[in-house]
Amino acid sequence: MRHTSRIAALAAVLLAGTAAAHAEQYFDRIASFPVAQNNPEAEETSSEIITVTEDGMTLIYSDSPAGGIGFIDITDAAAPEAAGFVDLSGEPTTVVVFGDKVLAGVNTSESYTNPSGHVASIDIASQSIGVTCDLGGQPDALARNADGSLLAVAIENERDEDLNDGELPQLPAGGLAVFSVADGEIDCDSRMLVDLTGLADIGPTDPEPEYVSINGENEIVVSLQENNHFVIVDGDSGEIINHFSAGSVDLENIDVEDDGVLDFSGSQDGRLREPDAVKWIDDERFISANEGDYNGGSRSFTIWNKDGSVSYESGASMEMIAAQLGHYPDGRSDAKGVEPEGVEVATFGDTTYLFVGQERSSLVAVYKDTGAEPEYLQSLPSGIGPEGAVEIPERNLLITANENDLRVDGGVGSHVMIFELAEAEQPVYPQIMSDLDADGRPIGWVALSGLVADAEQAGMLYAVSDSFLSGQPSIYTIDATQTPAMITDKTVVTRDGDAASGIDLEGIALDGEGGFWLASEGRTDREVPHALYHVDAEGAIQQEVMFPEELLANEIRFGAEGVTVVGEGDDMTLWIAIQREWGDDPAGMVKLVSYNPASGEWAAVHYLLETPAEGAWVGLSEITAHGDYVYIVERDNQIGEAAELKALYRVPMSQMQGASIGGELPVVTKEEVRDFIPDLQSFNGYVLDKVEGFAIDANNEGWVVTDNDGVDDSSGETNFWSIGQM
Repeated sequence: MRHTSRIAALAAVLLAGTAAAHAEQYFDRIASFPVAQNNPEAEETSSEIITVTEDGMTLIYSDSPAGGIGFIDITDAAAPEAAGFVDLSGEPTTVVVFGDKVLAGVNTSESYTNPSGHVASIDIASQSIGVTCDLGGQPDALARNADGSLLAVAIENERDEDLNDGELPQLPAGGLAVFSVADGEIDCDSRMLVDLTGLADIGPTDPEPEYVSINGENEIVVSLQENNHFVIVDGDSGEIINHFSAGSVDLENIDVEDDGVLDFSGSQDGRLREPDAVKWIDDERFISANEGDYNGGSRSFTIWNKDGSVSYESGASMEMIAAQLGHYPDGRSDAKGVEPEGVEVATFGDTTYLFVGQERSSLVAVYKDTGAEPEYLQSLPSGIGPEGAVEIPERNLLITANENDLRVDGGVGSHVMIFELAEAEQPVYPQIMSDLDADGRPIGWVALSGLVADAEQAGMLYAVSDSFLSGQPSIYTIDATQTPAMITDKTVVTRDGDAASGIDLEGIALDGEGGFWLASEGRTDREVPHALYHVDAEGAIQQEVMFPEELLANEIRFGAEGVTVVGEGDDMTLWIAIQREWGDDPAGMVKLVSYNPASGEWAAVHYLLETPAEGAWVGLSEITAHGDYVYIVERDNQIGEAAELKALYRVPMSQMQGASIGGELPVVTKEEVRDFIPDLQSFNGYVLDKVEGFAIDANNEGWVVTDNDGVDDSSGETNFWSIGQM
């Protein structure tokens, strides 16, 4: 049942090289909505489960941390607008539309041992709360049947993960509630409780239903995630039709260590699936996202026949694709990897699509249902932590809801993202991905930082990884003549034959002899030196050059963010961009530092930064010498709507005449070349914060790349694009 290598290879074929002879249909993002706009006073907001009104014009999402549900007007899908927020005085877990009402499951539990909750009916037009139906426990997922006459509620009564290591049982047990609905009105008195105890091999006295879905025959499939079990219930009678274990998967070609190294040669046997979301594909089959819990996590999705047999198991294939796209979360290697959590099934025209949301890689994988092995189509950049999705086939729209709000730590808030299905030769995303290596495994990459172009071959670039791959600092070879650009090779930087762990590569330049000069940012509180490294073509360090004492006397952690080469032979000079002001710099001034390898001499000039917005800082991200100028990437540290500065400047080469470090330094003048914010906005997500790589190739074409922070509190999205002739 495992088809990992073949599917990963298929992904590369579909996304790389020349376009097919005829246009395919792909989903491309057309808009992104920050849900904090609906509730600007809330300290934390989220979009988790999302639904849509029957006219397809208003989205409604559950916002658990803010305690309510939000509305988004998508009359113009490319320009979504805030449309209101309803406080539900509890923790809404999910929403589902019935006619002119939206029903929300609301958790009001005082404790794990005293769970409570209800279903609230909210009028969509007036956004007023009407009927509430007590559940006698804590709700998780809700689902409706096709004609809107039944509502199924998974009453989870979740366990305390800190009690007894989270092991089951932890009573009271959960169960399934079924309600009758007529003309959009829920009948509280019709509540039918289905006992799910005594079925699973794991924690049989304590079922914890996670997700529900109803097929065209009113059969309800219930996932019991912690119990690793499925139950199929007749929604009309409450009778249990079938139940079976979710079983386990043997995984191959996965990364199993959280160690700052991307190594896809590991394996895990007998990993319990522990499924989260489930969704019927048709009346005979359903799909599960196998997120896992304490005892499992198969990193996969599975297509099931309702008799309990497996129709298809994805194994580690989604992880391989995520790794090729730079979205693999190394921090979850020893646990659940990309953590598939949500699924959606939708038919657009004659094609049924399967959507699998990956919580930790922040991708939504898209497949075409074939009735047998599904066909991989693409992966969507969804925002941070995709939780729910909803489709609007009559408008060719897919919408994803992403739960994470990182604003308290200076990051981006939760977003709802809107994708449109349309004909295209290939999708907009990814703009860059990797090939497979000689063993058929992905060339793993994240966090592209410094960038340099090959001196002779147009479209050939080299990039370095930053500290997120501290155990395996690498140089990547990029073929930008393909669309998307293809990482074709990875060269590990080594010291005495071993990976040179503990360096933070931020800059790369050609040495003119087939090797490279590399700049490490340095962080003395973590014993990472501020340094230059001269490596040969195989990545072996030939020379280590520490920054001089007169420079280090005033250092801070924000050090070298780029390096470039001017001249050759004994006249070769390396210029290094220091990201932020050090202790001896005037406010708003940073150093461009020079080093002559032949003489060992150091010098510097000052560069005047733009004024940051309140609460922000501004610094340098890259330096590139080309012709009569040195090009500088300058940016603020802001993301999304707060971003104000991501730009390319140039300094005349004639002004790059350094003075002795420690004395007064000359100040160079700069000229803006390009504002990158419109480029970043053109990808229709939120503006990414870290524009960190810039190079001009042998054909005078400028290339830009963003750093995805190693998918650590980040969406993992990488933007890579050309700005044309320089």
